[in-house]
Amino acid sequence: MSPSAGASQQGGRIQKLGDAFDLLAAYSEGGFLFERAGSGVSASAPMVATAPLAFARRMLADVDRAIDGGGRTVAVGTIPFREVGGTSTLSVAARSVRRTAPGETVRIDVGDDVVAPSEGSFARMFGRTPGSIPREPFTGRQLDAIPPPDGYAAAVAEVVRRLDAGLRKVVLARTIEVDAGRELDGRRLAHRLRAVNPDAFTFVTPTTAGILVGASPELLVSRFGREVRSNPLAGSAARSGDPDEDRANADALLASAKDREEHAIVVEWIARALRPFCRELTWDPAPTLLETPNVWHLSTRFRGLLLEPSPDVLELVETLHPTPAVAGDSREAALEVIRELEPFDRGSYAGPVGWMDASGDGEWAIALRCAELRGDRATLYAGAGIVAGSQPDAEVDETERKFRAFLDALRWG
Repeated sequence: MSPSAGASQQGGRIQKLGDAFDLLAAYSEGGFLFERAGSGVSASAPMVATAPLAFARRMLADVDRAIDGGGRTVAVGTIPFREVGGTSTLSVAARSVRRTAPGETVRIDVGDDVVAPSEGSFARMFGRTPGSIPREPFTGRQLDAIPPPDGYAAAVAEVVRRLDAGLRKVVLARTIEVDAGRELDGRRLAHRLRAVNPDAFTFVTPTTAGILVGASPELLVSRFGREVRSNPLAGSAARSGDPDEDRANADALLASAKDREEHAIVVEWIARALRPFCRELTWDPAPTLLETPNVWHLSTRFRGLLLEPSPDVLELVETLHPTPAVAGDSREAALEVIRELEPFDRGSYAGPVGWMDASGDGEWAIALRCAELRGDRATLYAGAGIVAGSQPDAEVDETERKFRAFLDALRWG
């Protein structure tokens, strides 16, 4: 299947930009943003070439060849958690900006009608994020939890009851539907999320139902040349404004047998999945603490050297997703429990979000700490890993803390 019209147009160009350029400024409604600590990809609408995942490589090669991109042309998108029948697509934007290393900020134009702007005209080309102040907190009447806390607690208890040698972990999620009473702004929300946690992967991407906006702490996989990285997270504890209590929470997380088991399941699975692709593969010998504004996480960093010929990043994404960090173990058994006990479709929540270029490089996070915006409404998502020893009330509290943090950010959107 060939890419959509627009991929074969001639006359695109690549122009170097300064490293002070703000990737969020290159985002426009209907476009795409994926940024962490100033690096990543931003794409402005319209999308001029789109192809299913199975044909994304061919699309990228065609577009990159047409604009003489030297492998730097990028395709962007998100893959739903429950990917069925190859329905996901990746897209190439009319204009994108990528920064993958200091001194490597470039604008990529696709098409033969592009007029090279002067350096001073970027304010006209790209949008600015207007200043804003937070709205009043949402009232209980504006929020509808699906399932409600007691329903989620009952589902957690049911998962614990079913755990056995063939089902060691299930990641169970819940949602909150928000009636904001005003038009929600994805750009403003992304600006707030990035300001609160610049070390997260801030993303904005269109979905079939709306716009998914979030700030994920979790790298699914990246590939640059032959280097592959992954940073799974599993096991968490609340942050505290009191330094002594905060440190105690972090220490308790490191010492928690329940959380370390949950984390070990993910690490073992990632190692098995990546090892066949790698000449060398190393990871932290013990979990470390990853600090976010609201939550402590157990973290393990993987780094590998790929075999030649090396798989592209999309092949690695397809191999890894969904990991036990968002599904469970064993995967098929956990997915069956999720289908049975979650009373909603996750959509793109907990699916991969990111980008790939024509050389096969790219970076993909897991779409966590996010909401899908639809006009004046939003669906918030939060989940928790359920293993033997999980307590229903504690898992409810974990999801409530994640919701509270995002609801606070949503006041700025």
